[in-house]
Parts: sequence; structure tokens; C-alpha cells
Amino acid sequence: MSELASHSSSDAAAATLGTLPAVVVVPSPVMAEGEGAARRYVEFFTAQIRNPNTRAAYARAASAFFSWCEQHGLTLPAVQPVHVATYIEGLGRELSAPSVKQQLAAIRMLFDWLVVGQVVPHNPASAVRGPKHSTSKGKTRMPTRDEAKALLASIPTDSLIGLRDRALIGTLLFTFARVSAATALRVEDYYPVGKRWWLRLHEKGGKHHEMPAHHSLQEYLDAYIEAAGIQQDKRGPLFRTAEGRTGRLTNQPMSQPDVYRMIQRRAGAAGVATKIGCHSWRARGITAYLENGGLLEHAQQMAAHASARTTKLYDRRGEQVSLDEVERIVL
Repeated sequence: MSELASHSSSDAAAATLGTLPAVVVVPSPVMAEGEGAARRYVEFFTAQIRNPNTRAAYARAASAFFSWCEQHGLTLPAVQPVHVATYIEGLGRELSAPSVKQQLAAIRMLFDWLVVGQVVPHNPASAVRGPKHSTSKGKTRMPTRDEAKALLASIPTDSLIGLRDRALIGTLLFTFARVSAATALRVEDYYPVGKRWWLRLHEKGGKHHEMPAHHSLQEYLDAYIEAAGIQQDKRGPLFRTAEGRTGRLTNQPMSQPDVYRMIQRRAGAAGVATKIGCHSWRARGITAYLENGGLLEHAQQMAAHASARTTKLYDRRGEQVSLDEVERIVL
């Protein structure tokens, strides 16, 4: 919970939180309303929000908003819709529309929670409208087909780390997995059904999503697991960090930053010009599937998207069509 930054310098006030974890602290405007308000604030992040990424984002949004309130001399009960609207309008001059909408959503949900807990009488953010925003194409950069093939081919398979990296990138590519789902995989989440092997992905909201392994991915995973000797460590992490430069693996799972840095190293070594990251392989996999005649509704199911509109954001088939048409402009 270290992402919940404190705005209170009073040790006595922090001590009133009693049995709450010591690292969970509260902004001054909330702390000023007493222990009940402080406890309710902390419970919003510890009990109401389970996804750690959402928790961190919402904690930053709440921290920034209450810092603004403190700068303008606003107590918690004094916050009105006009104040929230003014704050959101100011954010719109600094942040993109999606970021502003996320900040407003965090403030709105937090005040809903405080209203239910009878900390404040009404939600001042409920009447505030965020900026309009719509998109038909995602912004995630993805490697071209040739770049993806070149990167995978460039990974050396005569080392354990190379086998791990190829298997991890293959998992992101062939299962359309989010990086958080890939890093959460345990050895037991790669299991046989008949003659084929499957992966059990741990998706957002505590949901499990099973996907059959592509034959290439199965080859990558089998080679990695055998070289790592982790077949019997069923409860251990599938993708593990390296022990310095020894070439050995630890018992600790890779984190998202670990995966990002690895992809950057592999992309640089392969001469990939496109600026890519972890999510790029999800877009590359979905686009490749659709390019080869796959159906959007099946891609939605495979990607564990709640809406086909979300899946459509990863479909980049139209980009090549646009480029071909642009090249027709000849003087």
C-alpha cells in the first residue's frame, strides 16, 4: 500500500488509525474529519479496490485532488460540484482526455464510498461531466509482422534466460495475454488436456481464462521448462527473475517492469525500429489472428474482453490499407 501517500504530518493523528497497516495514511482534509472518516478512506483502497494497478492509479488521483483542496483551503464537507468541476477543467489543460476521465472516476467512486459511510452528505463529483473522448483505434504501438518474427528469431536459445524470454514473449503473442496475467502464471497453470497443453491465465477481477497453447508456444514453453528444471515446482512462478548475470533463475516471479526491460533489450538487439512494450504483443497477436481470417467475436473471447469494441481497438489491419492508399499520391 505504499502508493497511498500521506498529506498529514501529525503522528498523533496517524496513530488514531489503530490496527490499520502503518503504511496506509490519509490526506489532511479527510483526517481532519476524525477517525471514522480516516478509516472509511483507507477502507476504500484496502477493501473496495482489489486490482493493484487500479488501486495505485486511484490513490494517486485522490492524493492529487486533496492536495489541490488543501491548497485552496477546502475542508472535506466544503467540497462542492463547482470545486470538482474547476479541478477537472484544470486537469484538462495538462492531461489527455482519458487520463482526466480516469481521475474523475476515481474522485466520484471515492465520494460515493464516503457518502455510503455517512462521512459526507452528498457526492460533489456526481454531477460533474468529464471531457468527451472516443476512439476507433488503440494507441499501443506494435511491431510489424517482420519485426516480430525477427525479434523472436534473434533470441538465443542456447541459454536458459533466452529460452525464458522467448517463452514469455510467445505467451503474450499467442494467448493475447496482459503482462500481469503472464507474470502471475504458475508452473501448474500450464497443463495437458488430452494431447494438447493449455494455459490458465489469471486475469483482472480474479477471473481465470483458459487458452489452448499454440503449437509454437508449446514448443517454447516445453524447452524453457525442461531447461529450467521447474516441472515439479507446481506452485512456483512460471516466469522467474534471473540471479544477476549468473544465468540462473530465482524463485521470484518477474514483474511488469522486468518484462518491459527485457522486451526493450530484445528489441534493441533485433534492430526493431518500432517503439514497443509489453502490450504491443497483445496487439500484434490479435491483428495477426484477424489478418489470417479470424473472427472478431472469437478474438474477443480469446482476449477476455467484455466488449468487442475493446477488441476492435487492437485491430490494425486498416493501417496497411491506409499506407497503400497514401502511396497512390504521385506527382
